[in-house]
Amino acid sequence: MVDGLSSAISGVDLRTATADDREFLLTVYRTTREDELALTEWTESEKAAFVDMQFRAQDGYYREIYPDGRFLVVTRDNEPIGRLYLARLPDEVRVIDIVLMPAQRGQGIGSSLLAAVVAQADAAVLPVRLHVEPLSPAKRLYERLGFRTLQVNGIYELMERAPAVPAVS
Repeated sequence: MVDGLSSAISGVDLRTATADDREFLLTVYRTTREDELALTEWTESEKAAFVDMQFRAQDGYYREIYPDGRFLVVTRDNEPIGRLYLARLPDEVRVIDIVLMPAQRGQGIGSSLLAAVVAQADAAVLPVRLHVEPLSPAKRLYERLGFRTLQVNGIYELMERAPAVPAVS
C-alpha cells in the first residue's frame, strides 16, 4: 500500500518504482504498442530499439511534467503486473498512466485501483482527470467509473470524474 492507496482485490498492492523496475516497466510499455508493431515489417531488434526509445521519451516526459508524481508498480502476490502513475496537482488528481500486463486485464484490478484513486480524490474534494485515446477499450471502463469527456486534444480525450458531493445532513 502506498499513501493509503490500495486495491480491494486480495494480493494486489502498489509500491514505488525503482531503477530495478526498468526492464519490467519497458515490458509493460511494449504491451501498449504491440498492435502497431505488428503492422511493421521491422525485425525484432528494430522493434525493441523503437520501444526502448519511445519508453525513454515517455518516461522522461512524465517525470519532467510531473516532478512530484507517484510512479508506482502494481503487484499481485508480490510479482509486478502493471504500473500506475499519479500526480496530485493543486486543483486535481491526475492519472498519468495505468497499464496492466495483458494476462491481468479484465479481472477488476484496474477498476479497483481507479476506485481507490477516486475515493482519495473525493476525500480531498478534487476531480480526477486523465487522457485516453477515443477508441481505447479503457475508455469504457472510465465511463463506467463516472468519467466524462471534457475536451478533445489531438488524438487524446481529456476525461474527468468530478468529486462526489458530500451529503448534507
